[in-house]
Amino acid sequence: MDELPRTAVRILGIDPGLNTTGYGCIEAAGGSVRVVEAGVVRGRTRGSLAGRVREIYAGVRDAIAALRPSAVALEQLYSHYARPRTAILMGHARGVICLAAAEAEVAVVHYPATQIKKVLTGNGRAPKAQMQRAIQLELKLPTLPEPADVADALAVALTHHYLRSTRGILEAGTKRRGNTH
Repeated sequence: MDELPRTAVRILGIDPGLNTTGYGCIEAAGGSVRVVEAGVVRGRTRGSLAGRVREIYAGVRDAIAALRPSAVALEQLYSHYARPRTAILMGHARGVICLAAAEAEVAVVHYPATQIKKVLTGNGRAPKAQMQRAIQLELKLPTLPEPADVADALAVALTHHYLRSTRGILEAGTKRRGNTH
């Protein structure tokens, strides 16, 4: 059986927030995955909306430049019908994150929270504690990833890695058999 290429791939997962945006960069090569860097970009809590999104943009732009990912993975926006304002405000943060990635010519992928939870735990409604434990085990971290924004960012990066790896294996098998559909 032919092996897939074993080049290292970096994925930057981002958990957008107007006050705290979590990020986690993983590197995958030859079946192993490691954390390159993880942290948060903080917006000024009392600053204007424009000031906060500028800080998010600058922090994410700097992280992309320093970490050089091949993809940025974001959790899809979800807002409860009772709080539509939250979705609108979060759209600002997501917009500047997508802009920073586009300017760096880095692909952006989006995953719903339920899919991220299902991929990592088998349960699309897994609680935060279960997600943190799954991330700790998958990445062989000595402690639970903290804060929650970082854990969420690492989760979306891992999800993209797993789904991208699965697609690559399936595509390689399809090409080998001569199927192109």
